[in-house]
Amino acid sequence: MAKLRLTKNELKKQKDQLKMFQRYLPTLMLKKQQLQAEIRDVEARIGELRGEKARLDESFKSWIAVFGEKGVFTADILRITRINVREGNIAGVPIPVFEGTEFAIERYDLLKKPLWLDAAVVNIKKALEIDMEARTLEEQQRRLEKELRTTTQRVNLFEKVKIPETKANIKKIQVYLGDQQTAAVVRGKISKRGMERAAG
Repeated sequence: MAKLRLTKNELKKQKDQLKMFQRYLPTLMLKKQQLQAEIRDVEARIGELRGEKARLDESFKSWIAVFGEKGVFTADILRITRINVREGNIAGVPIPVFEGTEFAIERYDLLKKPLWLDAAVVNIKKALEIDMEARTLEEQQRRLEKELRTTTQRVNLFEKVKIPETKANIKKIQVYLGDQQTAAVVRGKISKRGMERAAG
C-alpha cells in the first residue's frame, strides 16, 4: 500500500473516495440481493423440472417392456435438430435462456409399427425437452452463483476494508493537519512575543 501523504490534497482525495465507496455500496448490496433472489427462482424451477422428469420416468416404467421389442423404437426415429437458446441478462450477468427444442421425427409406417410408438415418441420428446431446459437452467445458476461470489467479495471489501480504512485515513490526516495548525498558531504567538520583547 502506498504511504499516506498527510496533506490537504490527500484529505480531499480520501473524502472523495469515501463518497464513491458509500455511493456504490448500496448498488452492490442491491445487486447481491437480486442475484440471490434469481438463484432461488432458478433452483425452484430446476426442482420443478426434476419432479416433472421423475413423474415422466415413473410413467416410462410401464413402457419399458415394449421398448425391448426389436426394431420398433430405433435411435433414428427421434433426434434433436436444434436447441433454441438466446442470450439473456440478469443484473448485468449474461445468461442462456431456454426457448425450446426442435426435433426431427423419422417417418414410419403406421400399419407396421405398434400403436404405443406414437405415445412413446411424445413422451421421449417431453423428457428430452425437460433435460435441455434443466441443463440451461443449471448453466444460468452456475453463472449467477459466480457473479454472486464476486459481488459478495466486493460488498465485503467496501464494507469491511475500504470504507473503514478510508475513514481512518481521513481522521489521521485531519488530526495531523489540526496539530500542524495548532503548532503554527503557537509558533506565531511565540514569534510575536519575541518581536514585542525585542521592540520594547
